[in-house]
Amino acid sequence: MTGSGSGSGAEQQDRIRGRARGSAPAPLSILDLATVGDGYTPGEALHATTELARRAEEWGYHRFWVAEHHGMPGVASSSPPVLIAHLAAATSTLRLGSGGVMLPNHAPLAVAEQFGLLNALHPGRIDLGLGRAPGTDPATARALRRGAGEGADDFPQQLAELTGFLDGHFPPGHPYQRITAVPGPLPDGGGRPPVWLLGSSGFSARLAGQLGLPFAFAHHFSAANTVPALDLYRSSFRPSEVLEEPYAVIGVSAVAAETERQALRLARSAGLAMLRLRRGQPGPIPTPEDAEAYPYSELEADFLSDWLGNVVLGEAGPVREGLEELRKRTGADELMITSHIHGHEARLTSYGLIAEAYGLTAAG
Repeated sequence: MTGSGSGSGAEQQDRIRGRARGSAPAPLSILDLATVGDGYTPGEALHATTELARRAEEWGYHRFWVAEHHGMPGVASSSPPVLIAHLAAATSTLRLGSGGVMLPNHAPLAVAEQFGLLNALHPGRIDLGLGRAPGTDPATARALRRGAGEGADDFPQQLAELTGFLDGHFPPGHPYQRITAVPGPLPDGGGRPPVWLLGSSGFSARLAGQLGLPFAFAHHFSAANTVPALDLYRSSFRPSEVLEEPYAVIGVSAVAAETERQALRLARSAGLAMLRLRRGQPGPIPTPEDAEAYPYSELEADFLSDWLGNVVLGEAGPVREGLEELRKRTGADELMITSHIHGHEARLTSYGLIAEAYGLTAAG
């Protein structure tokens, strides 16, 4: 599935494997959702994400991914390729990508054209992370797909089509053999964007391993499955021209503040937003004040407690210690942190404190 247009194996692996800068023992990256807090507009959230990307580049984070969600008032990143194009124009060295594009929502040819174009505009800086979930509710998914009849079960076939278009190569006799996804792979060995598989269960873990692709696991909302999924990925792994060895990233909720109490207060607002989402009532991220005043039932309080148990929070030093303990326990090759909290300044502070605790330095 990786074809001749993917560039050399060494080039592909260099694009996938980060090089830790400063004292970070492994690459540290960011997953952003263009968070819309209560009292803010989506436009303000997108401007804040742009500023965060600029600062992430200055701080020395390795990669910055944005996620596809639909029908969620608290998330403004509904179209990753559009947002990636904007962020790439506002930065110069930061790797940018999708965490991810929900492939069942789109025609593989359209995704190949979009990310081929991004790669042509910003060579060597673009990642294509793919998920098989809809990223929304069933009704919205139907509206996106317009009865195309394809879903998560068709993901392997869609992935094969997408990589065929990205590489500019299909086997003889394939119905799409004569179709070209312009602009296609870059000449002179530039290849196309690395493809990552994303997941929160074993399906994508096994598929990524079998295809020799890098894998990103959503620890931040499926913590119980992290170690089993990574074990399955590694045991299923077959070397490819993309990767000689497994490469796994885990997404982690992390909130740093000047005090542990402040960090917990911020994290509780994100927890209330998740509680409302699980009840089918998505909305902007509530303020910390609203989260403190909310009358939790016993069942809701248990949910919040369990959810907070998977958030690494506190002062910067203890957050680094918690992240490193998680990295060592899971064997993750890279951490991708997300601070889906209310308030743009609070998010900047959180990521900045973590970068400082790790001693990150910007690229030369």
